[in-house]
Amino acid sequence: MARTILLVEDNERNSYLAKYLLEHGGFAVVVAPDGPRALALVVEAAPAAILLDIQLPGMDGYAVARALRATPVASRLPIIALTSYAMAGDREKALAAGCDGYIEKPIEPDSFVAEIEKVLATVAARR
Repeated sequence: MARTILLVEDNERNSYLAKYLLEHGGFAVVVAPDGPRALALVVEAAPAAILLDIQLPGMDGYAVARALRATPVASRLPIIALTSYAMAGDREKALAAGCDGYIEKPIEPDSFVAEIEKVLATVAARR
């Protein structure tokens, strides 16, 4: 049975590419286009991890990460920020909001799934 990833991404092209790569990497993928939908789907989908875009409409990824961490079902799930924010301090801001990892866009197709697996292994080792 494939592990499920909840992909929170509002850009259809980014969502398509990430979903394609993840599915070919052995994951099942559920997509949420915004924060409120992600908060609803985390209960329904029971994901093994969450990939979270930071630039989302309305509720940004930082707020989504904090809300997920306050939800019993997602309080310990690995959350990986997936963002084009690459300025000094952006990684730290994502981690402070509750993310366990940080992947910059544009994603590198050849290493994307391996980067996710690395974060998941690191989180599993800490817990």
